[in-house]
Amino acid sequence: MFDWFKPEQRVLRRKVRLDRKCLEAGARRFLRSYLSADQGRKPQFYQAVEEATRECSPATWSLLVIEDAQIAEATSEAAFQIVLQRQKHAGPTKDGPTAFVTDAYATVAVAYRRAAGMYIRNKNMQELGTAAVHLLTMATSYTTGQRDEGDTVTQ
Repeated sequence: MFDWFKPEQRVLRRKVRLDRKCLEAGARRFLRSYLSADQGRKPQFYQAVEEATRECSPATWSLLVIEDAQIAEATSEAAFQIVLQRQKHAGPTKDGPTAFVTDAYATVAVAYRRAAGMYIRNKNMQELGTAAVHLLTMATSYTTGQRDEGDTVTQ
């Protein structure tokens, strides 16, 4: 019970509050758009989150010295910073290609924060994070399949 009052728990609660303010709406918008998209448009969503993940992932040399949770935290923090930067420069737009890309980064940030265990005490963010993780998994599977098909065609 007293874990709730520890300094690290206060920091975690503060981060979750900030995520709800800065990431939640964009991630929900991105996931809703994905669910309502027809099969022809879904690859755009896969490519957007795959590109955002690739851009936010730590350098490959550091993967040898850090653990999975640290990789997830570093990736989510990089995506979070990109969302903040994009929101600062573009403003609170909710439509168009700029918003689509910003929402993709928000989705990546939420997914990796969920993977890092940050939403353990917040059911709404945990559920949103789980949905985001599923989308990232589908995106990875899709893009890997596309690469594999391209390799077999060129051989």
